[in-house]
Amino acid sequence: MKHWMIYGANGYTGELIAREAKVRGLHPIIAGRNKASIESLAGELGFVSRVFNLDNQKDLVKQLVDVDLVLNCAGPFSSTAKSMITACIQSGAHYVDITGEINVFEYAHSHDAQAAASRIVLCPGVGFDVIPTDCIAAKLKQALPDAIYLALGFDSNSSLSAGTAKTAVEGLANGGKVRINGRIKTVPFAWKTRRIDFGGGEKLATTFPWGDVSTAYYTTNIPNIEVYVPASKKRLSMLKKLNYIRWLLGFGMVQRFLKKKAGEQRGPNAEQLKQLVTYLWGEAKNAKGESKVMRMIIANGYALTVTGSLAVVDYLLQNDVNGGYVTPSQLMGADFINRLPGTR
Repeated sequence: MKHWMIYGANGYTGELIAREAKVRGLHPIIAGRNKASIESLAGELGFVSRVFNLDNQKDLVKQLVDVDLVLNCAGPFSSTAKSMITACIQSGAHYVDITGEINVFEYAHSHDAQAAASRIVLCPGVGFDVIPTDCIAAKLKQALPDAIYLALGFDSNSSLSAGTAKTAVEGLANGGKVRINGRIKTVPFAWKTRRIDFGGGEKLATTFPWGDVSTAYYTTNIPNIEVYVPASKKRLSMLKKLNYIRWLLGFGMVQRFLKKKAGEQRGPNAEQLKQLVTYLWGEAKNAKGESKVMRMIIANGYALTVTGSLAVVDYLLQNDVNGGYVTPSQLMGADFINRLPGTR
């Protein structure tokens, strides 16, 4: 019997995944840094628990010695992914997480050879946003094989969890990100704007530094990639003003203050998880000016993260796969999103 672990199971999304695992009759090891909340959740669900932080690499490897897969739900992932990826490579455990952070994807990709040698998979981003937009990117590449430009975007009214909000705060200091001629470039906030019909009607939208700037390139090899989200004129004005103080946003004191505020965020409640949907859009263009557009409606991003991450976990535990870095669509296929509840 293979063993797997949810690290950060006491966070908003980690707990959702743990509870759904219980419903499905699965038996993950519940782990994290907060002894009280981890042991309380494990006791309620009847799961084995482990409490450890990621500071001691040697101890971390010991914690994973009997684990075949780690699902990392502890964000911000810029603080947890590197240590956990290293430990998974050393211990021989598959690594998956639910991040949307570009730096984490790039770090994981840079360890492709080590993961392959250890015969483990590194697949960060097994939730929203990356699963659905990665699948759209793969489908658009199939529809327009000679595409040189890819734009992706999503429109969601969902509230953010504390972890997602803290990740967004960290990203403020890094500026906007797009891919130009195969390389990730830093650009100002609100670098480009355009009107997009994501599926619920045309809206003003702006470029946004989401994970697909990294992952969609490895999925499609399309050299120019942008990600868009809706933005009101008021929000656009605010983002443009942030460009003048971006240097300040990286200071520790400012980050701590903003993260404290972000920690007050609460993700969607049970009813919202069932009712709220997310609109997805993608566009590919080739050098001749030909284009293909795709739209999709999916479940609320947090709900999709639960079903998507557990589907990836199940696949990796049930199948022998080649080791190395992969994106969700490379691992599960371009039609993966169509197999998840709520997609149309």
